[in-house]
Order: sequence, then C-alpha cells, then structure tokens
Amino acid sequence: MKNLIFKKTFIIAEAGCNHNGKIEIAFKLIDQAKKCGADAIKFQAFNPDDLVSKKAKIAPYARNKSYKNSQYELQKKISLSLEKFFLLKKYSKKKGIKFICSAFDIKSVDILKKMKLDIIKVPSGEINNLPYLNSLKNNTNNLIFSTGMSSLKEIEFLKKHFFSKYKKKKMSILHCTSSYPCSNENVNLNTINLLKEKFNVPIGFSDHTTSIDIPSYAVSMGSKIIEKHFTLSKKMKGPDHFMSLNVSEFKKMVNKIRNTEVILGNFEKKIFNVEKKISKFARKSLVAIEDIFPGDIFNEMNISIKRPGTGISPMNYYKILGKKSKRFFKKDSLLKL
Repeated sequence: MKNLIFKKTFIIAEAGCNHNGKIEIAFKLIDQAKKCGADAIKFQAFNPDDLVSKKAKIAPYARNKSYKNSQYELQKKISLSLEKFFLLKKYSKKKGIKFICSAFDIKSVDILKKMKLDIIKVPSGEINNLPYLNSLKNNTNNLIFSTGMSSLKEIEFLKKHFFSKYKKKKMSILHCTSSYPCSNENVNLNTINLLKEKFNVPIGFSDHTTSIDIPSYAVSMGSKIIEKHFTLSKKMKGPDHFMSLNVSEFKKMVNKIRNTEVILGNFEKKIFNVEKKISKFARKSLVAIEDIFPGDIFNEMNISIKRPGTGISPMNYYKILGKKSKRFFKKDSLLKL
C-alpha cells in the first residue's frame, strides 16, 4: 500500500460510534463527512466480548441511565458487527472519501488487515497493550497512533521497539488528550513541537475539545493530520454526540483549516507581485533637493532620499556622492544616471 504523503492537512471526521449501532446512520455520516470537505471518515471496530469485561463501569462522561453503568452493555448497544465495515468501506469508496478504522482488539485488527485498508488507527488505550501491538506485525497498512494518556516514555518505547521494525513513512503520531470534552488548559498544543522534535514521522492532533478553532491552531504549529469527532446531531443518544461537532460546525472547522493553510503559505521569502505594485509608492529614490547643473558634485547638500521608489535606489547613495553630474536636475526631481 502507498505511504501517506501529506501535501495538505489530512482531515479525519471521527464518526466513531456515533452511528449508534445502525448502519443506516453510518451511511449518512459518510455522506455528510464528504460534503463537509473531510478527507477521511473513521469508525471504531471492536467486539464487545473481546473489548471489555461485563463488570467494567462506564466512564463518568458517558453514563446514561439506560446503560445501568455497564460499559459492556453500552458497547453492545453502539457497536456494529465487524462484517458491516466491509459495506462501509465500499460505500466510502463510492462517495470518494477515504475509509479508516480504529481497531480496539486483536480480532478487529485481523479483520481490518483483511479489508486491506490504507490506514489503521491505533487508539490511545492500546498504546501500552503489547500483544495488541504485536498483532500489527507484518502489516502493509499505514498506522496512525493516538497518544492520549501516554507518557513520552511510552511513545519512545514505540519508537525503539516498534517503529524500527517498519518503514517510518508508514507511521504517524497524533497528540491527544483523553478528556471528553477536553478543556483548553488540558489541550497543550506545544506537545506537537515536542513530538516533531523527538520523532521523525508526521505529527497530527486528535482534538477532543468542542472548539472549531483549535484544530487550525494545531495546523499552524505543523500538524499534518487533524481528527475531530463528528455527529449528525448533538441531541442523539450515545456517549460521544454531545462533545462532537455537528455538520455545520465541522464544515466551518474544515474551512478554517484550509484558510489557515493559505495563510501559512510556504517557507520561501519572496517579493509578491502585489508588493511590487506597492513598492514604487512606499520605497524611496535619490532626489535633487536643489537645482543641480552639469559639472556640479553630488553631495549631502544637493541630494536626498525621498519617495517614490521609481528612481535610483538609496543603496547607491554613497556611490553617487563625490561624482560629477553630467546633466541638469531640477529641484525635487529624481536623479538619473
């Protein structure tokens, strides 16, 4: 499979489980993500029986009376059978949007490998799961690692024991804070610079704030990938809808990111054509400040530097001083050689 090359910010609409276990909603999420301008849509693949024990409790942010504080019951209700992801991949291809999945257990990894996805996402919760990481061996997929809840030491472990076994061009790391929703003081975008310095792979940002602006800030700091939760409606039942962007918000976020890319430009310092038009008005030239006759010596008393910038550049001022004038220059006229 081709390595990921980020010519522009790669924007992922994180549908996650916001389909509520219904493939019809998943199809609609794909439709809307494409209309919003996302480059990819991402779902979460897992088997509840392999993901969570029946006694595991629900994280506080996701609690709902209908789930009786059982994470197992919640995951059963919002999961899709792994076979349905083949249909979602096919539909995404038809719509012209890249299909990505996070795998939350080893069986799901195996299914996604069989699907021959261009990209598999490694969720934050699996960074310290060595058997899971080993299940990714010998894969041909591009891997994106989320690093929420991870220490730098844990990410460096990936670099030493995992990245070295694969082509670096197939690896990407996302800065992430696992808080739902994430408050501004916990975003810590400066981590992006740290990850860029420490790891020679593309760095991105998985954003769990409710802001449509913060992703564009991350892009301005060099993020090559932006991932953001996406829903058809914040009012839908489910653990993630309330902190996801709706269709209108997601489209605005995409526009802000693309505008940021335009503003950032490139790493070349050059004179723009629009500046060339202004320079003749804003820059200066050598000007006669009294009548100068042929044979007169140019000196500090008869020449000065004034606008416009259409004559001899002031950079030649010291070269002109002491030379004889070969012609007449009327006071306040531009000098000419």
